[in-house]
Amino acid sequence: MDLNSDLGEGFGIWRLGDDTALLGIITSANVACGFHAGDPSTMRRVCEQAARNGVRIGAQVSYRDLAGFGRRFIDADPAELADEVLYQIGALDACARAAGTEVVYVKPHGALYNATVHHEKQAEAVVSGIKAFKDLPVLGLPGSQLLAKAEAAGLRGVQEAFADRGYTPQGTLVPRSEPNALLTDTAQVVERAKRLLDGEIIAVDGTVIKTRAESLCVHGDTPGAVHHAQAVREALGTVSAFA
Repeated sequence: MDLNSDLGEGFGIWRLGDDTALLGIITSANVACGFHAGDPSTMRRVCEQAARNGVRIGAQVSYRDLAGFGRRFIDADPAELADEVLYQIGALDACARAAGTEVVYVKPHGALYNATVHHEKQAEAVVSGIKAFKDLPVLGLPGSQLLAKAEAAGLRGVQEAFADRGYTPQGTLVPRSEPNALLTDTAQVVERAKRLLDGEIIAVDGTVIKTRAESLCVHGDTPGAVHHAQAVREALGTVSAFA
């Protein structure tokens, strides 16, 4: 199982999460590209640390929404959204190459991630932006339009699950504005990870959801993120980046 986390989400003098500690635990880093968080210096610093730790770098692309941390839906023009995805990947890849590595996958952030579960036009736009750069794997929610469009375009779709987020009975993420959206108890987070090894997630109403996730996310800005990630890694036994 691959273990990923969202990193580089500070901006300027502001820091969010402990990137350094998480890079000693995870196998894949979803690095903010400046649209919801991050700035050139932060992006380069995280890429350098990831390279030193042998952690793979993914571009966490977002709506252009620094003020809302990319957690607000934007009815973006598909062509513009595709260009913005291309721009973000290219910017992060430049930082990665300066550190002797490269961007090897893409994962949308926040509202864009959730929108591309059902929004065909935006899913197509994200895939178009990725294809314009390079044929890279795409992390997304199982059954999403994003993964369907990616695979139809010849990209590899990587099914992802979340150790620290609540799930609806339909297999989507509980909106952060609603109760039970976030798991903050380490024991619950670890139990989620263990159940995933058996291909199951328990929704907030007790529904058992079958899944075949290849990558597991622990959010870097969740309270106790480093402790959660370390506990999950120990519980999983063996972690490795998705092939």
